[in-house]
Amino acid sequence: MKFFTSFIAMMFIGIVLPSSAGDNVNETLAIDDATNIRIENLRGNVTLNVSDSNKVSVKGELDDAAQRFIFEREDSHINIKVLMPKNFDQRRGTSGSNLILDIPKQLKVNFVGVSTNVLINGFTRSVEVKTVSGNIKASHLSSLVELSSVSGNIDSLNLSGKIRLSTVSGDIKDRDSSGRLNLKAVSGNIEAFSDAKEITVNTVSGNINMELSGVDELLVSTVSGNYQSRLVLNDNSSVKISSISGNLDTSFDNQVHANFKLASKAGGRLVNGLTADKAETAKYGQNSRLHFSIGNGNASVKATTVSGRIKVSKK
Repeated sequence: MKFFTSFIAMMFIGIVLPSSAGDNVNETLAIDDATNIRIENLRGNVTLNVSDSNKVSVKGELDDAAQRFIFEREDSHINIKVLMPKNFDQRRGTSGSNLILDIPKQLKVNFVGVSTNVLINGFTRSVEVKTVSGNIKASHLSSLVELSSVSGNIDSLNLSGKIRLSTVSGDIKDRDSSGRLNLKAVSGNIEAFSDAKEITVNTVSGNINMELSGVDELLVSTVSGNYQSRLVLNDNSSVKISSISGNLDTSFDNQVHANFKLASKAGGRLVNGLTADKAETAKYGQNSRLHFSIGNGNASVKATTVSGRIKVSKK
């Protein structure tokens, strides 16, 4: 019985504190063999900083309505939770938690919030951040990076590796990313200035504005949003762009060696600013197409629209 009690104590090591309005916290916990950290906070502001220490530290002030604060090590996980009352109305009061966490660089990070703004910086392992109406600001993350919000904005700088950024009605702004980049929004706008080699972008009504260098593969899909980009194509690269009614405008920064296939299906316009080739209109119906090649044609550029405009040009 004594052994069993000791075993349970080793599995759950940390603190569980009752909370009163606006309690301050200043706690540390050794990670030992932990590999992951899980953080849950309903509302407020949370800053996640990378640390060279072997301890997790939490400083700041808890939500005025918080019931308990949990900070524990459970097997391979560090758990941090600000527990709120059941059926809590977020409109109650105006203050959420305001916390700063210093997290050892070797831990994988998972954060979940609702109306929490998240600032995260410097991690080189797996990072996943999900919030509903909060904004996310992230910089210098690498490996596997997944950031998502519903109505909040995502602002990222110097991300690398496999990157996924998604929002519904918020905006995405990505700068200086590299690796594989996946951007997704519904009505939000997307802006990217990226060195990523493989890029996938999806919107419904949001606009897309990008400057991309050294593209190997680019896939873009929008319904009614407009797309505008400046591209540098690598050898043997592949570009596929499509819309329903949105306009698709692409300018090329480098000497282009590519085969172009552009098509519209219901009266859309095809504008060629690269060569003298003209669009061909179907004898019957409103379909039109424009096929031509520049240089050795080793790259492929395909663009389709139903009723929007497709334009290709030089910088």
